[in-house]
Amino acid sequence: MRYISAICSAVIWGSGQCLNKQKLKGLMFFVFQVVLAGIELCTGSLAVLTGQAERTFRNAGFFTKGIWGLFSLGTIPRESSKTLVYDHSIMLMLAGILAVVVLLIFALFWIWNIVDAYRGRKLLEAGKHISSVQYFQSLWSSAFEYIIITPGMLLVAFISIVPIIFAILVAFTNYNANFIPPRRLVEWTGVETFLNIVKIGNWGSTFVQIFIWTVCWAFLATFSAYIFGFIQALLTRSKLVKWPKLWRSIFILPWAVPGIVSMMVFRSMLNQEGAFNQILLNAGLITQAIPFLSDPFWARLSLVLVNMWLGFPYFMALISGVLITIPQEQYEAAQIDGANFLQQFRVITLPTILASTSPQLLMSVTFNFNNFNMIYFLTGGGPPNPNFQMAGSTDILISWIFKLTLDQRMYNYASALSILIFVIVASASTWNLLRTRAFKEE
Repeated sequence: MRYISAICSAVIWGSGQCLNKQKLKGLMFFVFQVVLAGIELCTGSLAVLTGQAERTFRNAGFFTKGIWGLFSLGTIPRESSKTLVYDHSIMLMLAGILAVVVLLIFALFWIWNIVDAYRGRKLLEAGKHISSVQYFQSLWSSAFEYIIITPGMLLVAFISIVPIIFAILVAFTNYNANFIPPRRLVEWTGVETFLNIVKIGNWGSTFVQIFIWTVCWAFLATFSAYIFGFIQALLTRSKLVKWPKLWRSIFILPWAVPGIVSMMVFRSMLNQEGAFNQILLNAGLITQAIPFLSDPFWARLSLVLVNMWLGFPYFMALISGVLITIPQEQYEAAQIDGANFLQQFRVITLPTILASTSPQLLMSVTFNFNNFNMIYFLTGGGPPNPNFQMAGSTDILISWIFKLTLDQRMYNYASALSILIFVIVASASTWNLLRTRAFKEE
């Protein structure tokens, strides 16, 4: 009898619950099935079944058309402006992803409906009393937090997960400037894009060199700001410095000013005829302008120095907070033992600060790995590099993807590179999480 209830609910949702004398619960599951069928019928399938529309997948309901469109990406291109019936591959892909996500949500309710019918019959056979009201009261008290966060989870699924899935799937198509729907339909190409990145000379060498520079940039940008912030925190905490609060307030200004504004100002000052070159020329320190933004070496050095200026106040504030928590008794005991300033710093200050700030330090490396703003607003990825495939000398992976997407419309390559970046960043973040004290304690 248990299996009969489960089979009945698998065919007609809630019917197994009705057999178990839980009519209210059965009605709830049946409403879900009616909504599922209603969406399919009201969005096209009913018109096809009654002969009011042509019997094709293109005219079918939301779920049927969505799954067909996801697999086929369309069959009829728009050959001219007079073409009335045509497909748009990207719209079909998005609709298909959305249809699959909604179907998965309904599938969870379907499985819940079957399992509940089976368990309800099992309890009846054991001689226990069950009722829909009691079930809902128990569900509310035992799963209250899950019920409350469910709307937010559904919103995340449609706003965040669907675009992520779409971005991943684009990497397995030929969606680029040569295949822009609806004029030319997009096709599935498998892992061809990833193979081209590895095999084709310019693409492979460009990816490797930009990846190396991205890693170097992430570490240089992070540790230069960290070390400079460390020094400033020590100086402003020193007893030899007067008015430390005033100095801390001044040093926090680069962090308080919007970063984009500072980058644009620095870009103007670093030009061939900018303020820095004019000051150096007038002082007689140089005989010709330094190509801060037009030479690969100077452009990369400028990026690191400007990022250090914008980033050190954060680490200064962070490290200053940690310095306050170090007990002064430790320093007094070290002084009694004859330890000098460097020994106190090496044994007490440095280990304490590194232990407290290492998670933020690693997360800053991850952030700078994708620090698009600094590259875009300061150098624009330049200067040009003839050896790179559609990239400049200071481009990092994320800015290269931006150029491939908006400038070159090579969406499949941009998507493939985004997946590679995600794998790298996710691996680093996971490694960082696994090493945190909070995760180990859990």
